[in-house]
Amino acid sequence: MSKGIFISLEGVDGSGKTSLKEEILNHLTGYQPLSLREPGGTEISEKIRNILLDTSNEDMQSRTEAFLYASARCQLVEAVIRPALQQGQLIVVDRYIDSTLAYQGYGRGLPLDFIRELNQLSTGGLKPDLTLLLDLDPQEGARRRAGDIPDRLEQEGLLFQSRVRDGYLQIAQAEPQRVRILDAHQPLATVVSHARQEIEKLLASRGWR
Repeated sequence: MSKGIFISLEGVDGSGKTSLKEEILNHLTGYQPLSLREPGGTEISEKIRNILLDTSNEDMQSRTEAFLYASARCQLVEAVIRPALQQGQLIVVDRYIDSTLAYQGYGRGLPLDFIRELNQLSTGGLKPDLTLLLDLDPQEGARRRAGDIPDRLEQEGLLFQSRVRDGYLQIAQAEPQRVRILDAHQPLATVVSHARQEIEKLLASRGWR
């Protein structure tokens, strides 16, 4: 239905999504890509983001967390992503539905069917054309983040992050046509090169190249 192209970036904390996103945006500058992040991207979604990542909200229940992510996503999809795709724009978003399945499903232990239904309801079934999954050992992710001030989710321990990583890999195994795994242990230049190859394949398949 959409005329645009929708690319999402996923991975555990510290996997390098921000750096990769900057490189991708530079590579696609001729298409004037729309850069978004989750949770966030709209005034309402950014307010929800502040609640979700506030370290003082340590008593937040897992289902509450999942519903808040879904609410922020619903606002972003309906107010920004869907209209932009209908106008033929190219969108690059840092995190999307796979984050909720990986973090709240596999990480928190909420029923996966519940998360999948929540994702369906919050997006109307809208999925990215391509998801680039940066796969990284959580210990390496923690090392890379050393010295940073962690948000509420980043404060979770290595066991949690390991469950999230395993969840991501299971998602990739279930949807290999959409999700492409990038080895984030490699140098950034190598990761960027592989990401560009996947993006170029997508652009060519859609007649954008």
